[in-house]
Amino acid sequence: MSIFIDRTDRVLVQGITGGEGSFWTKHMIDLGTRVVVGVTPGKEGQSVEGVPVYHTIRRAVADSPANAAMLFVPPRFTKDAVFEALDSGIKKIVTIADGIPLQDAIQIRKAALSCGARVVGGNTSGVISPGFAMMGMFPYWIERVYKPGRIGIMTRSGSLTNEVTAMVVRSGFGVSSLIGVGGDPVPGTRFAEMLPDYQADAATDAVVIIGELGGTMEEEVAEAMLSGAFTKPVVAFLGGRTAPAGKRMGHAGAIVTGGKGSVADKIEAFEKAGALVADRPARVGQLLRQALGMPV
Repeated sequence: MSIFIDRTDRVLVQGITGGEGSFWTKHMIDLGTRVVVGVTPGKEGQSVEGVPVYHTIRRAVADSPANAAMLFVPPRFTKDAVFEALDSGIKKIVTIADGIPLQDAIQIRKAALSCGARVVGGNTSGVISPGFAMMGMFPYWIERVYKPGRIGIMTRSGSLTNEVTAMVVRSGFGVSSLIGVGGDPVPGTRFAEMLPDYQADAATDAVVIIGELGGTMEEEVAEAMLSGAFTKPVVAFLGGRTAPAGKRMGHAGAIVTGGKGSVADKIEAFEKAGALVADRPARVGQLLRQALGMPV
């Protein structure tokens, strides 16, 4: 079972005629995603991989109803693109844009919450349920790393996601649903907001958190565990253990500020809540086996 995207979802791609949009649309279709329509202003009448292109979302969904939107739109246009999707009634949105202006990101999150919608990103590789569907930019060798299985993954990283997931698969597991919340200071969706979906998913036995310094998303997961709101085993790997305070490392959200957000704080919170924390990616699979009571 998928907790965000599966083959029944009808996906609209914004920016479908651009280089990235057309390239990844083909890959999404190849992986089983039901891409039904595309939107690029001024390109109505064209098609990409057999997918018709329209000038606006309103015109697109009138002919090809969609319930999910994948955005390949530059950062400065992302807010308008998200608002257009929300205005058309779309409730599942993924945006990969890196560098969305902070005020725009705040408005996007507020608007999505007010509409009962979920925006994943920006600054993310996207979401995937192997064997079902993908919305995002996971590489073409994906089949060697992202095997179907029963481990949920939530991540703030891109490259670390590939490495950690490879370790999960090497240990004999596979992935149920992977959500890349993104590495920006204000993500559209936070880790803790996805926990109820993983808790309710009978096809997910445990969850791997791929976090990093900065923010409080990891601590929020620990709080949910301590409160009993999330009861499945959790294994975490956190990047940025040696990063100096006050210096941004990679992602815009990866910075310790106001004395909060250090990896040490996150590890302490996870361990207090009963999660197992890996000191390197290669240990994640072993800790998963331990958490699930399997031979190590």
